[in-house]
Amino acid sequence: MLELVTGATLAVSAGLNAYIPLLGLGLLSRFTDVVQLPAGWSWLENGWALGILGVLLLIEVLVDKVPALDTVNDVLQTVVRPASGGMVFAAGSASDTFAVPDPASFVTSAQFWPFVLGIAIALVPHLLKTIARPVLNALSAGAGAAVVSFFEDVGAMLLTVLAVIVPLVALAGVALILVLLIRRLSRGLRERAAQRAMPISPPV
Repeated sequence: MLELVTGATLAVSAGLNAYIPLLGLGLLSRFTDVVQLPAGWSWLENGWALGILGVLLLIEVLVDKVPALDTVNDVLQTVVRPASGGMVFAAGSASDTFAVPDPASFVTSAQFWPFVLGIAIALVPHLLKTIARPVLNALSAGAGAAVVSFFEDVGAMLLTVLAVIVPLVALAGVALILVLLIRRLSRGLRERAAQRAMPISPPV
């Protein structure tokens, strides 16, 4: 079951940032013995693939920290992040890792369902992020975008590493991130509703 935890955690990471788990798996597989990708996903450790993912990650990191552009980016990423989630779930759950040296045969023999499951899992943090970010920008006049984006990127990196080393710790991290996203969204919606309910003082 640990391979499923690894795949699910990587999918959540992709919901926060599409490129961090893909790049993380590729780098860990190419330069360490922590991950050994299955044959069908070995292209992730190719130099060209790593370079392209690195450029895409840089663009994502910069754009996601600019108010208004981050919202546009979230809309565009509605396809990319779930697709990345499907890919990292399928690749991660079928890989030999530090924590899972022998992944279950059903994962490696039926890549379609892990891919679909990864898409569904990645959609959850992506949608929470997409809904919460405009509310946060409105409440903070855009000042909160860079701070929140930074912590999302850090969270995605930590989840990627923990997913292949200590999946159960990573699972606890997933629960914490989802709780924080839901609380942030709920608080933001309440504060925005309160602002709208405040009477507008007539000009003197």
